[in-house]
Amino acid sequence: MQSPLVLLIDKNHPLIVEQLSEKGFRFEEDYTSSYEEILQKIHRYDGIIIRSRIPIDAKFLDAATQLKFIARVGAGMENINCSYAEEKGIHLIHSPEGNRDSVAEHVLGMLLILMNRLFISSEEVKKGIWLREENRGDELMGKTFGIIGYGYMGNAVAKRLSGFGVKVIFHDILPNLSNEYACQVSLETLQEEADIVSIHLPQTPETRYIIDEEFISKMKKDFYLVNTARGIHVKTSALVDALKLGKVKGACLDVLEYEKASFENVLNGDNPDLQYLLHSEKVIVTPHIGGWTVQSKIKLAQFIVDKILKLIEKGSL
Repeated sequence: MQSPLVLLIDKNHPLIVEQLSEKGFRFEEDYTSSYEEILQKIHRYDGIIIRSRIPIDAKFLDAATQLKFIARVGAGMENINCSYAEEKGIHLIHSPEGNRDSVAEHVLGMLLILMNRLFISSEEVKKGIWLREENRGDELMGKTFGIIGYGYMGNAVAKRLSGFGVKVIFHDILPNLSNEYACQVSLETLQEEADIVSIHLPQTPETRYIIDEEFISKMKKDFYLVNTARGIHVKTSALVDALKLGKVKGACLDVLEYEKASFENVLNGDNPDLQYLLHSEKVIVTPHIGGWTVQSKIKLAQFIVDKILKLIEKGSL
């Protein structure tokens, strides 16, 4: 592929353009055009680098007659029709390695804050309120930590937990993934043993509402829930009911199922389940920033560059 032309439709770290330009790539930036506007010109490009602004669906791929690769600067690929792209011989690139460390630290940070009431007690002290017994914490030590999905993120979380004195188990649809950080078990065993459940799954039709009334009812222990993957994994109404009953002792949520439904409007609306999450002391909500650190921005971009250059070395581009 001679002097490939690449379209950038989302802003990313400048190292992508800097490093690939040195290898002869040409770039055009378009951070504002609509799906339909980009559709009219996508036939000109050899590659496209995206995050999540527009869907790469079958119609888009049919119009992209010269496209050799799609690179998503991030982990999830749910906004791309991957099977159709592969049928057309388009290389798919993403960079889950780039933000696994930040996600793992976010998981632990949220859990430690929630279980030890750090934010609540800090705010009380700032208001002149000094309560000790009411802010007695709950230790990670001695608990069983259950991970659902043992890819890059799940592995990184298990590795971070290795010094906390917890037993780490995980469930994954792929076999033989146990390592020095965690032991693979059936979903039933995880539901039998886990004190904490942390979700690290891709968004697929099969993982929609994987945490629902049935899942929660099968948990033997009252448990903490952590979701830094995709909001649609958790049925919010079921979570809220379980929080009210005490079956879920607390929830750490970096993602919510309302994110794609004009989240800003929902945030200020009258959705009772969302309002409960936002005002409950049992819940920490962050704005999808688990993989959003200064370091991850660099690493996400660097992995994309390295993978594109590797395809060139193999003669695949």
